[in-house]
Parts: sequence; structure tokens; C-alpha cells
Amino acid sequence: MEPRTISIIVPTFNEEALIAHTLQGLLSITERSEGIEIIVSDASTDRTPDIISGFPATLCHSTKGRAIQMNSGARLASGDILYFLHADTLPPETFIDDIRSAYGAEKKAGCFRMHFDDDHPLMTLFGWCTQFPMMICRGGDQSLFIDKALFLRIGGFDETLLIMEDYDIITRIEQHEPFHILHHEVTTSARKYHQNGIIPLQLAFATLHLMYALGFDQESIIRYYRENIV
Repeated sequence: MEPRTISIIVPTFNEEALIAHTLQGLLSITERSEGIEIIVSDASTDRTPDIISGFPATLCHSTKGRAIQMNSGARLASGDILYFLHADTLPPETFIDDIRSAYGAEKKAGCFRMHFDDDHPLMTLFGWCTQFPMMICRGGDQSLFIDKALFLRIGGFDETLLIMEDYDIITRIEQHEPFHILHHEVTTSARKYHQNGIIPLQLAFATLHLMYALGFDQESIIRYYRENIV
């Protein structure tokens, strides 16, 4: 049987300082694998699209909004499996085999555990918590793999959400299929913690989770985010 094809979809917005590093890292992992495509769904106003054009990746021009951008990338995808990855995150070296093995075991959707590129004890603790199957421990930085047919069946990402779109789609996935946390770890940037402070940012994230769980409207959640997170 031919290995399942995987479409890697990376949403970007003004990532000129980082996107080359991300694409180089992805290509170094995937260059020897068949059936892999990289789609960058970009809404930038800086040089990000020019940089992307220098790599063997499909550039998808999109309006801004992570949910909108990921859906735009998914519409171009030819893979059996969609793999959504943030621009400041790199998957483990084994991610292709990990995802294909999971899919072969009838695991239709899931994510990886995560660790930060910062060895501060609190950052290590936050990453350690991502192994647990609780929504408070989930986040888009852990990446997301999903069977394309399942993605289409649930309607993709909710484009009315400008924040918390990753929690929303996991909730809807779990109405159809179990959501799995794979053993290996992605490595994600701690840049927001450096910009905002570790404790203040974690408290802000906890507040956002609580507001979402309590059913606050998007406008209130977005306003809180913009007022408290750089």
C-alpha cells in the first residue's frame, strides 16, 4: 500500500524574520519522504511571501485570520492527511512516520506533545503538561493532524472565530472521533513569553480559556487578548 499523502499547512502573518528557518527545518525533515507537500497560507504585509517564494512550497495568498488562512490552505491541499503547523513551531524528526502510523491505527486526528525552545523550569513544566488529555493543556502550538475527509465533514475551522479556533475544532472533532496525543514533541518558540513575561502571559491564557468556557462572545475575548498580550 502506498503511504498516505500529507499536506503540511502553515499560516503566516508578517513572519519575515522566522519563516526561512521554519521552511528550512521542514525541508530537512521531509526531503527524503514521498507524498509530502508544504503549503504556506500567507496574509503578510512584509517580505514573508517573497521569502516563501524562494522555497519549494506552495504559496497561498489569503486574507488575515488563522482560521481563514488554514481553511484556504486546506482547499489547495491534495493530501489524505492535513497537518496544520504554526510558523514558529517545528515538528519532531519522526513526525511523518508518527502521523502515518497513527492514521494506520485508525487515529483520524490528534496532536503532538510540546516543549519550548527555552529551558526555564516553568517553560519546561508548561510543556510537560501537554501530555495530558485535558482541553486546558491543548493549543494550536502543538500542531494538528486530521484526516482530510473528517476535516471536510466537520466543516473545517470556524472562520467566525479570530481566537480559540484550535479549541473549537478539537471540540468538534471529538464529537466524531477520539482525539489523540502522540508521544513525540514539537518544538515551539517561547517568544511571546519573552515579550509578555512568563507568569503574566500564562495568567492571560488561563483567563482566555475561562472566558471561552463560560461562553463569552468573540468581541470580549479578542478585546481582552489585545489589551493584555503583545
